[in-house]
Amino acid sequence: MKFENVQAVLFDLDGTLIDSAPDLGAAVDKMRVARGMSSLPLSHYRPMAGAGARGMIGLAFGMTPEHADYDQFKEEFFVNYESCMTERTFAFEGVAELIEELLHQKLPWGVVTNKSKRFAEPLTQAMPLFSSASVVISGDTTPHAKPHPAPLLEAARRIGIDPSGCVYVGDDERDIVAGLAANMKTVAATYGYLGSKSDVKSWNAHAQIDAPLQLMRFLAA
Repeated sequence: MKFENVQAVLFDLDGTLIDSAPDLGAAVDKMRVARGMSSLPLSHYRPMAGAGARGMIGLAFGMTPEHADYDQFKEEFFVNYESCMTERTFAFEGVAELIEELLHQKLPWGVVTNKSKRFAEPLTQAMPLFSSASVVISGDTTPHAKPHPAPLLEAARRIGIDPSGCVYVGDDERDIVAGLAANMKTVAATYGYLGSKSDVKSWNAHAQIDAPLQLMRFLAA
């Protein structure tokens, strides 16, 4: 199967293009150690890396957003993360080659993430991989974050391409929900932070890939 009339490719960020779990885990683990608690391994944090502060704080402290101290913990986590977010974060194997191939085929590409601009902008500016991105849409660029389609529609608008000509690739069900609502072709990436409990087929994505370069098989030359 190949997608027809593909004019641009959009990606989620964490768990799709980059592995930021080591820095996210380090940021929250620093909070545990500062409180005299034992350090936990990266393997403990990785499954929830795509859930940001909520996921990390939940795993480190068993704390939910309803807890009275949650906002204080969240800001401490954010400050820690800001100080280390490019130390251990890297693109997944095959991502750089995938981007090269998209550029070779003259397909514009971009990022649509729920990461707030506070983090998404400095992170993408610090990594050479993103210098060729046509657009970077953060979680607070529009009034709604994914699974709402607004961020995806804004990305298509900025690139100047009809949403139906875009492919959206993501590693979370909310990515696929947003992509379908935006009338884009959707691809589920299973190599990121998906846990064993995730039923990817139930997301109803148009396609599924187990490695970044597999995306090319769906793009008609």
